[in-house]
Amino acid sequence: MFKKILIANRGEIALRIIRTCKEMGIKTVAVYSVADKESLHVKFADEAVCIGPANSADSYLKIPNIIAAAEITNADAIHPGYGFLSENSRFSKICDEHKIKFIGASADMIERMGDKASAIATMKEAGVPTIPGSGGIIDSFEKAKKIAKKIGYPVMIKATAGGGGKGMRAVWGEDGFLDLWESAKQEAFASFGNDGMYMEKLVEDPRHIEIQIVADKFGKACHLSERDCSIQRRHQKLTEETPSPFMTDNLRERMGKAAVKASEHIKYEGAGTIEFLVDKNRNFYFMEMNTRIQVEHPITEQVIDYDLIKEQIKVASGIKVSGEHYFPKLHSIECRINAEDPFKGFRPSPGKITNLHLPGGHGVRLDTHVYSGYIIPPNYDSMIAKLIVTAQNREEAIDKMRRALDEFIIEGIKTTIPFHRQLMDHPDYISGNYTTKFMEDFQIEEKYA
Repeated sequence: MFKKILIANRGEIALRIIRTCKEMGIKTVAVYSVADKESLHVKFADEAVCIGPANSADSYLKIPNIIAAAEITNADAIHPGYGFLSENSRFSKICDEHKIKFIGASADMIERMGDKASAIATMKEAGVPTIPGSGGIIDSFEKAKKIAKKIGYPVMIKATAGGGGKGMRAVWGEDGFLDLWESAKQEAFASFGNDGMYMEKLVEDPRHIEIQIVADKFGKACHLSERDCSIQRRHQKLTEETPSPFMTDNLRERMGKAAVKASEHIKYEGAGTIEFLVDKNRNFYFMEMNTRIQVEHPITEQVIDYDLIKEQIKVASGIKVSGEHYFPKLHSIECRINAEDPFKGFRPSPGKITNLHLPGGHGVRLDTHVYSGYIIPPNYDSMIAKLIVTAQNREEAIDKMRRALDEFIIEGIKTTIPFHRQLMDHPDYISGNYTTKFMEDFQIEEKYA
């Protein structure tokens, strides 16, 4: 087992990893930018190293600085959390070259699954259902038109190096196709330095359902059931739940088997997530694989009593997975609390938290790094907390989330708490009748302000 782990991340996920390491008797090293000097992950770690200025390109994304911090503190492993360098194949490779264990996927695995077109081709080889599409990168607009005509409109053009909805456009017909093609390529290049595009048939009004897997270096994988992530805004998840209200026992079995098949086919090692689109007839299609821990991992932990971070660390140290598949025994919902103003188009709202009251009680978990007096910097992602509730069934979980949101008071900044409070009262959410299109017609009401 590792003696000391450096966490190459910030905020709530860094604090989350530190807590598990402490329980396992493992020393921790926090890295931080100048803007994060007063963050809780810095205060709770055994050691802390400043790795640069506020700009993430010069700190949390600066590989030489992070490797240097690991070497001067004698860390024998690095946990990247999510975001930043968590799916950077070069970082994984450099860690290996410096004899520092990267608690995540290998460089080869990240490259194979990080390129969306390559990942889809790999899943086809594994026999996992995939959406009809181009089967690879499209090298010209003329070819794109021919493929669209063959598979039939509507289609979705996507950046092969994409993520977070960047470089994606829905195309409903030939009219305007060229403008959408060019704008998607430009956005992809600006975001990822890669304007390669591929195409898929657009699955209308789908559910976004993912399967959590854990696999070891011996080729064995198990699944930890599903999470429904369909409530999204601009392809960014807002809330998640497990089990999915759309799920059936038969669908769960089929999707679980497909996720394990995918993982074992590529000889994956570590925690990962196979993401699927599911149509109204419960046909499911591989969308992508995330070769890291997910933001929404706590709801899985809550319904099966399982520490995913601990399992990540154990697998990285060479311990075998049990091979047992896990199924939800309870119901859990997570709301991502962002420093954003939902009444002004979810505009970021950094600043000082002047007053804070945190919710509690049975079945309430809060993963956060903020405190009263904490200044939220404008330099990073706006998520400041994850509110997770767990209950015997979905109806009780929604009631518990309403109560917890009412208790959650953050003053000095604007947050998405009012949005989530309204969501818990929405008839379509209550009935479980929602898709990835839910937010297109959602209007925040002033009474929730």
